Amino acid sequence: MVAPKRRCEAIIEGGDRCRAQPTRDVPFCFWHNPATTQDASEARRMGGLRRRREATVTGAYELDGLEDVAGLRRLLEIAAVDGLSLENSVARLRVLTTVVQVGARLLEVGELEDRLATIEGVLGPRIREQRAR
Repeated sequence: MVAPKRRCEAIIEGGDRCRAQPTRDVPFCFWHNPATTQDASEARRMGGLRRRREATVTGAYELDGLEDVAGLRRLLEIAAVDGLSLENSVARLRVLTTVVQVGARLLEVGELEDRLATIEGVLGPRIREQRAR
């Protein structure tokens, strides 16, 4: 028989119990434990600072995210420009070599995505037609 999972005993907004797991030997999670109030407050503050810094940096570099090839290419472009601005050294050569390798792979992936989209565009109606039969 599996023991039921322990839950924090704190009541949150809306009158529900917190769903976090409590810390050892205490009925509250880190966020609601009276003994860790200052630590939890500092963690919240640091999380807010990180999110603000992230928004500032992504805005400055015009980086919308890394969910697609375009976002990855933008980040690679930033790394390439930063690498080119370094002093001539072994570290600079490593950065630039890595940028070239990753860039080549991104170009390959982008080309494959384009080719697949073309194939799906041509065959898509045929496949749907065959399924309808």
